[in-house]
Amino acid sequence: MCGIAGWVDWEADLTARGATLASMVGTMACPGTDVPRRLLSPRAALGECGPAGRRSGGDGAVTEAGPGSPEPAVVVFDGEIHNGGELRSELERRGCVFRGASDTELVLRAYLTWGEGAFDRFAGMYAFAVWDTRSQALLLVRDRLGIKPLYWTRRDGRILFGSRPRAVLAHPLFPAEVDAEGLAALFTVAIKPPGAGVYRDLAEVRPGHVVRVDRTGARQRRYWRLRAEPHPDDLPATVAEVRRLLGAAIGEQLVTDVPLVALLSGGIDSSAIVALAARRAAARGGGRLATYSLDFAGGEEDFRPDALHVSRDAPFVRAVTDHVGTDHTEVVVAAPSLVDELGTALRARDMPGVGDLDVSLLLLFREVREHAAVALSGEGADDLFGGYPWFRAEAERATTNFPWSQGVTDRNAQLSPELRAVLDLDAYVADTYADALAEVPRLEGESGADRRLREVFHLQLTRFLPFLLDRQDRMSRANGLAVRLPFCDHRLVEYLWNVPWEFKRAGGRDKGLLRSAVADLLPPEVVERPKSGFPVGQSPAYLEGVRRAVREIVDDPSSPVLGLVDARAVRSMVDSDAWFSGTFTPPPWLPRVIQLDQWLREYRVAVVL
Repeated sequence: MCGIAGWVDWEADLTARGATLASMVGTMACPGTDVPRRLLSPRAALGECGPAGRRSGGDGAVTEAGPGSPEPAVVVFDGEIHNGGELRSELERRGCVFRGASDTELVLRAYLTWGEGAFDRFAGMYAFAVWDTRSQALLLVRDRLGIKPLYWTRRDGRILFGSRPRAVLAHPLFPAEVDAEGLAALFTVAIKPPGAGVYRDLAEVRPGHVVRVDRTGARQRRYWRLRAEPHPDDLPATVAEVRRLLGAAIGEQLVTDVPLVALLSGGIDSSAIVALAARRAAARGGGRLATYSLDFAGGEEDFRPDALHVSRDAPFVRAVTDHVGTDHTEVVVAAPSLVDELGTALRARDMPGVGDLDVSLLLLFREVREHAAVALSGEGADDLFGGYPWFRAEAERATTNFPWSQGVTDRNAQLSPELRAVLDLDAYVADTYADALAEVPRLEGESGADRRLREVFHLQLTRFLPFLLDRQDRMSRANGLAVRLPFCDHRLVEYLWNVPWEFKRAGGRDKGLLRSAVADLLPPEVVERPKSGFPVGQSPAYLEGVRRAVREIVDDPSSPVLGLVDARAVRSMVDSDAWFSGTFTPPPWLPRVIQLDQWLREYRVAVVL
């Protein structure tokens, strides 16, 4: 795993605290990383750890403001700046001299040139910290959509931060605790408010925000927001602009000095990325693009269609690879691995996740990392173009809740009586929904389905997509793999935000706009394929493995999870398929019980109610 970590103390000398900083940074190490880079100064201890040979670090830029250095600031950086070539050229014209090729140094030079105005200029996926020795201020910055995570907390006047909770937990000042608010975030999916954490008193820097902390306190500033404006283009022009913006994003994200591949599911999203990337790579004189897909052992026999999984991926993957001409590898996951690796997925997140949905992605990324350091993914397209079934449902009949949360009747049913006395998940969801709705930018005069769909897209981009991005980032970090997301380029997001629903459903088809933009690149059966979600574990061997593990937990009176879940309700679920609904709501409860038990034991989490 890679990332950044550190802390600032305005009342102490941190130059002798190298062991603590090493522990924080060391929590993010993974095979293939170079030596962690650290800076100790009287007031700030900062470190980063990243894959060797990658442009995000590797040239010592973290030490730019070391003792005796003329530089007035230091940067630790996680992620990638995709428009770095353009910014570097502009900075060189202004007289900046670069010592290396890292994005860390690019961020430093940009900040020293433009101050906080530099943050508006970056395009990419990133989270970074700037320690300004002139003002003795720490700035924590996160990319616009929150692709890269960044956690922070104030403890006795000090600021601790890290790319993952474990980095902060490695500091002796921060205990592993969870309260009712954190448990509510754990027990619901894709509902947690931006900036809210799970561990008690541990917040996330909100996407598109800067947190500035100095001796006088902490202040948050939003440097990016979506703006509601009339869409200026007709449908043909919109199709052309989507093709241009997506192609430009892919072109930037193909730049790398290490092997790059693409993930392929056979859906329109990943297939569009593969087709455009293969074409651009060939135009630059590169070889055939390598692609990777996921399937389960016995998947053809075990597959059961549901609302989110209407067809198997494999036939459509083959159609794309034959049509585009890629070097393809199918990664096949066996059922026992889905249970055996639940603990690995837990440690990748530092908290319970979503069962086999995490594990299968983790195992896919593990195989990909054996052959490449960077992968392109189609994540984000459904959120931008309206690919999930609830978009069309909301256009036809609007509801008054998170659209993906409809049909859940009693979220508290699986909670222990003690927890139900202090936590009402239904009330938590209602309150969170009201807050989320209040944040939606409005377009004057917009009404009916257009007004509701604007709300739904904003809910999607600020609640559901962050859940997906977090999952993808955690599982890829655990393997030292960088996953790039062309659909999450903020320039494409800004354009699509104001495109009317009727355009996004061009031709009366879900994601018709995207299909029209890439129809000339792909086989007709792929262009017309309906949305089918990420594969889930459906084999009898997996289901029985989960049931067996849960039985052992609820039959153990010393299990810490029994203070959180109702053992009788869980036992009844063990003997039925109610926990597997093929939707995101309710979350997969039985795998969740396994990970909750592991989390409370392994992380020694204290429940504070």
